[in-house]
Amino acid sequence: MTKRFEGRDEPILDPGLPIIDAHHHLFDRPAMRYMFDDFLADAQAGHRIVASVYVETQAFMRAGGPEVLRPLGEIEFANGVAAMSASGLYGELRACAAIVGYADLRLGDGIAPLLERALAAAPDRLRGMRQPVMNHPSDEAYRFFFSGRPPAGIYDHPLFRTGLGQLGAYGLSFEATGFHLQLPEIGRLADAFPNMTFIVNNMTVAMGYGLDGDQRAELFAEWRAGLQDVARRLNVVCKVGGLGLPMWGFGFEEREDPIGYLELANTWRPYVEAAIEAFGTDRCMFQSNYPPDSRSCGYVPLWNALKQIVAGFSAHEKKDLFSSTAARIYRIDPVPAED
Repeated sequence: MTKRFEGRDEPILDPGLPIIDAHHHLFDRPAMRYMFDDFLADAQAGHRIVASVYVETQAFMRAGGPEVLRPLGEIEFANGVAAMSASGLYGELRACAAIVGYADLRLGDGIAPLLERALAAAPDRLRGMRQPVMNHPSDEAYRFFFSGRPPAGIYDHPLFRTGLGQLGAYGLSFEATGFHLQLPEIGRLADAFPNMTFIVNNMTVAMGYGLDGDQRAELFAEWRAGLQDVARRLNVVCKVGGLGLPMWGFGFEEREDPIGYLELANTWRPYVEAAIEAFGTDRCMFQSNYPPDSRSCGYVPLWNALKQIVAGFSAHEKKDLFSSTAARIYRIDPVPAED
């Protein structure tokens, strides 16, 4: 069930503020279809979304050919969407202005042919690669996954770091996923590759589904401490969002009544503020994580909530969070000035 159409009648907070949506997906799956027309409708529903970062979900993989090259299909797809959007026929938005593809880094040096071909396919937009690592001892953590449970032990694979080194050699960043339990591993990888940029996705998820109040408080403290430790590495930046994922345990996905931005802001505030406190605004960027987050809230209330949380921040800090950090990290063309 999706709530993506909820809240489109909400007044738009700070409507002239340019936003780079630093993390969204496009795919066509039995459980959910979310393609360019869907994203366009959300991005043009009131907030000023001027650009976006496409992040892989292993969608549109090539059906044949060498296994290592199969992820090219998704990169070619995203680059095609970006070319459509860059034509200007769909308004100011430059969707998929930066692209994060998929690579199985357990192939070690064998990943080089993919990286060469991927950069050739999207030379102006490919910025990094992601290999999802989501390990948690509770089966409940995987109830809401669209694409199945990722394999365990990826970071410990004997060739993983060799593959990671290939990313660095080609000038690509690494998108680090995970539950908060993966934060120490992400920190060790960032230490081992100090000249590479590591981008923490969704702040890593503190899996609070099914926990009581005391357990949630203990989990929050553990998650925040882990985030603060990772943030000591200056080559790590953080995407702030993904709080619509049901694994956090807020329960919005179970509600049938409309959920407005004030309730979202009140619930999400401690998590957003903790991430910003750890990394600073110059290493944080806001994201929608759509469509997965649509299970909890509409696109309009999501961005209103983030704006509400940082309403007291300076204009410079807001610019960092909503556009400048993403523009710098993903090398996106200069963002238009605020209206």
